Amino acid sequence: MSDERVSAPLSVRRGSAGILISVLALAAGAWLITAAQMSGTDMGAMGTGTELGSAGHFLPLWITMMAAMMLPGTSVVLFLHPLSDHESRAVPAFLLSYLAIWAAVGTIAYAAYRPHGTVAAGAIVIAAGLYEFTPLERHCRRQCQQQVHSGLGYGIVCIGSSIGLMAILLAISPMSVGWMAVITAVIVAKRLLPTSWSIDISVALAVLGLGVWILAHPTGVPGLVPPM
Repeated sequence: MSDERVSAPLSVRRGSAGILISVLALAAGAWLITAAQMSGTDMGAMGTGTELGSAGHFLPLWITMMAAMMLPGTSVVLFLHPLSDHESRAVPAFLLSYLAIWAAVGTIAYAAYRPHGTVAAGAIVIAAGLYEFTPLERHCRRQCQQQVHSGLGYGIVCIGSSIGLMAILLAISPMSVGWMAVITAVIVAKRLLPTSWSIDISVALAVLGLGVWILAHPTGVPGLVPPM
């Protein structure tokens, strides 16, 4: 624990705790909305055959998904770096601009995405695993663990840290709540754990193993193959 965090005024640390609770509450609400939007449909069960529907339907759902998946890790960073009163008042604008960056990613994903086969899914997941080895991912992850005053700037480095994991979601089953939860857990762990080669290699090997599993035995991967 750094001296800065130990010496932070009690009121500042209480404010950070309040921000943590508020952002986690927003994330929980986003999870509930996402689950409700997907309930009663087969979107989450279509695996690689998922159709995204119209842009007007997909993009609001995507933004809600990003709030559910990205805000837990963001809340941790905001809590670990105590904010001044001025910075605390800027948190709503920070979060809006942060989610706006992920909305832009959703627009690109919507334009590029097509229903695909298991071979394409496996290849994408393996590429995501290889990306975890790159200096760019490591740099972005380190920056994403630090306090950044701009939501746009923070969003850019967090995209660099998490884009491979988001590619996995799009490759396996874009609307799967189960895979959303798995990837969210990995994202939060990457925000909490220190940047080290042992962690990076472990994540990369796990992703590569998933890609090989998809290629070798696609019907054994949960949510990958649409039910007959």
